[in-house]
Amino acid sequence: MDLAQLEQRLTRMEDLEAIKQLKARYCAICDDDHNPDQITTLFVADGIWEAGFGTAHGHAELRQLFQRAQQRISFSHHMVMNPIIEVEGNRAKGLWYFLGLFTERANNEARWVALRYEDDYIKVDGTWKYQHLRAYSRMSASYEKGWAPKD
Repeated sequence: MDLAQLEQRLTRMEDLEAIKQLKARYCAICDDDHNPDQITTLFVADGIWEAGFGTAHGHAELRQLFQRAQQRISFSHHMVMNPIIEVEGNRAKGLWYFLGLFTERANNEARWVALRYEDDYIKVDGTWKYQHLRAYSRMSASYEKGWAPKD
């Protein structure tokens, strides 16, 4: 292996780790009362956040979406796992699975939520950011009732 190949491999490993840290920061911000000002720092200016209950384009809409999340959710605990990340230059795609615990403010109901994240990332001035985060619901269930029907 020559020096150029070694450098490429090292860059790839650093990029993968930076993207994992980006996802970890995203989860930490969500679990810090869905901090609307901090969440925007993870997205490019025209970044998109998309899920079944809403879409936000750009920092102003992201801020509003996360302010609404603060009003709806009193507790969250994000756990992401099984990342599959493909890096091509300054762009990357990521697939993650998510299991989360939530408490809804309105009725103080505890919920289990499972999602699949499909993310597009872009490296800007040496820093990885979200370009498009998609969250696809796989399951949402009351903690008390669970997700499997009882006979």
